[in-house]
Order: sequence, then structure tokens, then C-alpha cells
Amino acid sequence: MLSRLFFWRRRRPVVPVVRLSGVIASGGGFRRGISLEAVEPQLKKAFSIRNARAVALIINSPGGSPVQSSLIGHRIRDLARKANVPVLAFCEDVAASGGYWLAASADEIYANPASIVGSIGVVSAGFGFDRAIERIGVDRRVYTAGDNKMILDPFQPESERDVERLKSLQQEIHRQFIDHIIERRGAKLTGDHDDLFSGAFWTGQQAVELGLIDGIGECRRFVTERFGETVDLITVQPKKRLFGGVGGLPGAFSPGAFSPGAFSPGAFGHAIGGAAAAQAVEDAVELAVERAYLSRYGL
Repeated sequence: MLSRLFFWRRRRPVVPVVRLSGVIASGGGFRRGISLEAVEPQLKKAFSIRNARAVALIINSPGGSPVQSSLIGHRIRDLARKANVPVLAFCEDVAASGGYWLAASADEIYANPASIVGSIGVVSAGFGFDRAIERIGVDRRVYTAGDNKMILDPFQPESERDVERLKSLQQEIHRQFIDHIIERRGAKLTGDHDDLFSGAFWTGQQAVELGLIDGIGECRRFVTERFGETVDLITVQPKKRLFGGVGGLPGAFSPGAFSPGAFSPGAFGHAIGGAAAAQAVEDAVELAVERAYLSRYGL
């Protein structure tokens, strides 16, 4: 009776939304990317919101570090169990390789028909400069203790033994990736496993038919259809720091910068200018890395 009288005080359903976008890299080194260190505060906040009907993950990632993918995936599952709420993943342009690892950590996965999904495999890439330095007359001198300290050195001719060792490590990581997908998707997978786990990728529409995702859908429309028009989608934003990190000026300030006699308008201007230049270079490198990942999927 009382609940009817105070109907205006009823809580609206809530779905926290966490965006996981960019290359997956360790230590938060990529400001544009994803690491456990960078996204854990958002995840913890999302799963701690009371009356949440679900937690939505919007994923737009071409992959990256398998270790960070695994760590984030495990953290998502741990938080979901403790909060006892389902996790919904929504793939945007791409959820491939490590990006799909993250998506598979959800209870349900949805995508756009044109999204790129899959790429369940492991890749290592590099360059060989041994003939280049020989041509220009450079003599490289490296001294090690340990027979394998120079494995896959780009300035030495490629060794078949080194390549075999690398491939054995790739096979082990690939097996871990496959085990994660089988554990999370299980009987939902309808495609041939040799094809699904070959490193190939598909559109969202094809991924539905293969059981890699559960359907076609966009976050806001899907959530309102499932939980009603009154549902509140709350986007959990990453924290922004004044200096350093997101939106900051790494390296511009240190305790010494504010010591007596060290601080002046001119010094401050040089610090800002130097930091801005360094940040521009860092941003350009990160963008180039991100574009290299995306180019593998024709994006």
C-alpha cells in the first residue's frame, strides 16, 4: 500500500556504461588505449552502482596485449559475480583479437551488422635490419650472458631456431585464447572450430550465424527495449588528472621545477611548450600504432 502511495519515489532502472576503446596495451602507456590499470576504476564504479539491471560494455578495439586482455576479462567476471549483475557487450567498428577477448567476457554480445568481429589468433611482427646495416657499413657490437638473450634480434639474420621458439609461445597463448572463448561461448558456437580459431574475422551479421555474438543491436536501443523506456544509461567516465595522464602534461612538472629560483614565467612557458611538443610526438606515435592495428581489418 505504501509503495503505491509513494510511487514517485520509486527508483528508475539503471544500466552503467563503460567504453573500452583503443589498442590494448600494458601499464596505461597508451593514453588512447586500454589497460587494466586505466579501466579498473571505471569498472569498479560501474559494478558498484545500486539498482543496476546490467553493466554495458561498448567495445571498439582491434586488440593488443594478450596479458592485459586476460586481466581485464578476469576482472570483469570477478566484479560481475560479486555484484550479481549481467554484463552486455556492444561491439562498434571492431572487436577483434584482444577486443573480442574482452567482448567474450560479457554474458551477451551484440554488434552492428558491419562491425568486424573475431580474429581469434596471435600475431607477432617486426623488421629485419641486418642487411641494411651491412650495406651502410655499420658494425653492431652486443655482449650477452645467456644463449637466448639475443633471440629475434632485428639486426642479426633470422634464426630458424628462434622462430620455432617464438611460434611455440604463440601456440600456447593461442590455446589460452581458445579456452577462454570456449568457456564463455560454449555451445553457442556453431561454426567449425578450425575456422573460428584460425585468426579469421567476420562482419557482425556473419558473427551471429557463427555463434560468436548473440545478435545485432546498438546499446541504447537494446537496453531500452529490454529494461523499458524509463531506464537510465549512466556513462562511467575515466578520471581526468590536472597534470599527467588523460588530458595532462606528462613530464612538464616535477618537484625540482618548483624549487627556489627554478620557477619563472619564462621557465613555465618553456616547460609547457616542451611538454606540448613531447605530447604531440607521443600522440602521433600512438595514432600510428592504432592505425597499424586497424589496417589489418581494412579499417
